[in-house]
Amino acid sequence: MPVLQLSVVRIVVAAGPIVALIIAVMALGGLGPLAVPVQVAGTLALYVGYVRLVERRRLDELAGARAAPELVRGLVLGASLFSATIGVMCVVGVGTVEGAGDWDGAARALVGAVAAAITEEILLRAIFFRIVERSLGTWSALAMSAALFGLVHVFNPGASVTSTLAIALEAGILLAAALVVTRRLWLPFGLHAAWNFTEGGVFGASVSGTRPHGLLASRFDGPTLLTGGAFGPEASIIAVVICFAAGAALLIVAHRRGQFVPPRWRRSSTPSLERAGSAA
Repeated sequence: MPVLQLSVVRIVVAAGPIVALIIAVMALGGLGPLAVPVQVAGTLALYVGYVRLVERRRLDELAGARAAPELVRGLVLGASLFSATIGVMCVVGVGTVEGAGDWDGAARALVGAVAAAITEEILLRAIFFRIVERSLGTWSALAMSAALFGLVHVFNPGASVTSTLAIALEAGILLAAALVVTRRLWLPFGLHAAWNFTEGGVFGASVSGTRPHGLLASRFDGPTLLTGGAFGPEASIIAVVICFAAGAALLIVAHRRGQFVPPRWRRSSTPSLERAGSAA
């Protein structure tokens, strides 16, 4: 078996240059406002280059035919899920939302949300999830990518065992499910960006331990299990329940559409894992 057919080698070959780019951009603080576009454009270019040169296939996961509607659905879903999380927190008395009107802070939060969504979805879903799925099937890739996504956030400010589990169960599963149900990246792109922006840019809540300034200001008082503590609402049981339920619903739809892939040893033939599914 050629070395490049090994899943772990492909993950390293695909993700390594992107991780190196991110580290370089962070080290070159002089890039200033160019840092984000350089990181995003570089990430996309490196991924496209990997698919074309190593896997030698079409980029079905970035196909443009359904890009706009799936991106919009992701944006609406992400904003709705976080708004629902804040709404429940306010109803149970652990959250308060006040006016702030920091447009500059909201703009910075938007740029950060888009950059994080594209970079993390390429690394965690387009590369890690998809390559693992080719060998081990959808369920194993789902569990492994969700766990990795939680661990990626373990060094964030305010992180804890609880926040790591929360990120894995809510975002890790939800975002992978968004990829499985459409077999394209537009839905997870929109969902991820809208969740982060709504959390920080709109409600001014901590996003994975980082507190931005948003259009509104949110205050949380109560048990860490309900508020998420210093890490932010993402680490609350409320967010976990809401997002896990949404992820489960997407997985049910994907399963009914026949989008699940069995482990390689259970296949009578090798399916085209990059096929584009129906719109979510």
